Amino acid sequence: IAVFGLVLGLAVMLGCATRDEPATIATADAVPTATSPTATSEPSASGAEGGPTYHPAENPESLADWGQVVLEGARLEPGDGVVPYELNSALFSDHAQKLRTVWLPDGSAPATYDDTQTFDFPVGTVITKTFWYPTDTQIDRVRTARAMSGELQTGLDLADVRLVETRILVHREDGWDALPYVWNDEQTEATLQRTGDLLRLTLVDETTGDESEFPYVVPNVNQCAGCHATNHTEGEILPIGPKARHLNRDVDFGAGDVDQLEQWESLGLLTGSPGSTQAPQNVAWDDASAPLDERARAYLDINCSHCHNEAGPADTSGLFLEPTNPVDTHLGICKPPVAAGTGTGDRRFGINPGAPEDSIFVFRMQTTDPGSMMPELGRAVPHADGVELITEWIASLDGDCT
Repeated sequence: IAVFGLVLGLAVMLGCATRDEPATIATADAVPTATSPTATSEPSASGAEGGPTYHPAENPESLADWGQVVLEGARLEPGDGVVPYELNSALFSDHAQKLRTVWLPDGSAPATYDDTQTFDFPVGTVITKTFWYPTDTQIDRVRTARAMSGELQTGLDLADVRLVETRILVHREDGWDALPYVWNDEQTEATLQRTGDLLRLTLVDETTGDESEFPYVVPNVNQCAGCHATNHTEGEILPIGPKARHLNRDVDFGAGDVDQLEQWESLGLLTGSPGSTQAPQNVAWDDASAPLDERARAYLDINCSHCHNEAGPADTSGLFLEPTNPVDTHLGICKPPVAAGTGTGDRRFGINPGAPEDSIFVFRMQTTDPGSMMPELGRAVPHADGVELITEWIASLDGDCT
């Protein structure tokens, strides 16, 4: 089956492992500086109690013990020195919005820039992503918020949102670990759920008012590497979003736009960036003013390429969806399925130029059949806007598969 991998990106940040080293705790109040020492040893900085904290071994039961996002009255805010960030194009997660943050302990070296791969973050780095929806009339009724796509979230007013989960990705001495914390109905606490969770929600479309019940799935520990082990030979878990092409954009903290890569450099989060004009940049897939081809490739990149690359979990499919891959059979053009099955939807090719109705890509994006849909994890409903974009793009392509 030609696998179309819109597999959840940062969304499946799960997993925990028992550590042998002592459960010492390093904390910090401030963002590190670019002149910090190297990150080859365990951070040992200390900070104010309740501030951002690196746990080198233990996995706290309460999200509050990390200090990365904190409840301040009626708001959820990044902790002291914790930096919110945004991507050019975000992956689809059943219309959930995300508050993303990154933090490096005091005394850590900055992350090292890379043109194509995930930045090389020091030991002690903690990355979080809080999934939330605009509220409706009840706790189990949530709304879409298309107009907020791509906006930097620097905090959340709890009166207006339904917090669902916060996923932590922490860089420990022997690699990255991922931990899911699920918020209670009272929105007062998030607790570690190693086995995942299932929330039955009703989604109210912001534009049409249509309602649909769906199961919001917090994946379990065994599903972590399905997305984050982007090189399945090495099997190492890595962050997906913090790459140059996703972060190269302007963000607004309330005082006007600032260049995000330059901001990371100035805060000591990053070193070696060539600057925004030299770094690669994906467009926002929902920016109607951008070229259609670039929008489609950006969508496929953020949703698919962490699996569909030459070393990824879906490498046997022969479908490689990184933005630098040429437009050929490896992109799905006139590519027949690797194996027959329901995953094809009786379509003949991954992409049949000019014929989206005969393209496996579109079928797998539309279906909710667990044995056929893509992503395999991370969504329970089709992404109508994404389907429309890829349909329009395929219809615009020239070629003849006969």
